[in-house]
Parts: sequence; C-alpha cells; structure tokens
Amino acid sequence: MKKLSVFCVALILSSILFVAFTFVKAGGIVGRVSPADAVVGVSLVAGSDTVKVQINQGAFSFTNLKEGVYTVLVKANAPYKDSILENVAVKDSTTTDLGEIKLQK
Repeated sequence: MKKLSVFCVALILSSILFVAFTFVKAGGIVGRVSPADAVVGVSLVAGSDTVKVQINQGAFSFTNLKEGVYTVLVKANAPYKDSILENVAVKDSTTTDLGEIKLQK
C-alpha cells in the first residue's frame, strides 16, 4: 500500500510539472525596415548562433525564440548603411516589436 501511495504522489507531481511547462511559449521579434528596397537581409545573433529570415516588403519576423537578449543586424544595399540593434530583449510568450528601422545613407 505504501508503494502505491508513493507512486500516485509521483504521478500527480509529474503531471502537474508537465502541464505547467506546456504553458510556457517561445517569444519573437518583429519589425519593418525602410526603405524596403534597400535591405538585403536581417539576421539575429545570440552568442555564437546566427539566424537569417526572409524579408517581405521590408517586414521581418523571428519566431520561437527563447527568453534572452539578442542583436539584430540589418544588411543594406549601398548607398545605405547597415544597422545594428543591440540588447533586444525577448520574454517568454511575448513578441518584441522593433517598429520601423530607418536606414541611413
């Protein structure tokens, strides 16, 4: 009987932990670059990892990001200059909106 009680308690605790962690969702980063025809690419850097995304009419979106601090690199065509946004914070279950990133000549 004691073994059955211990098993039931362990099963209940593991079920609670499983359900608790399913509610934690990944975050994201979104933004727009203007002028849209001047942007070559947008990359996200975290430590030694780099991720690139497709750009659609100047808009970009990074999804399924873990909570942390990232650097966003915007590569531009000449005569525009590249842009770097450092210390972009992402929290679980939220999307960080960078708004409009205006490239400078």
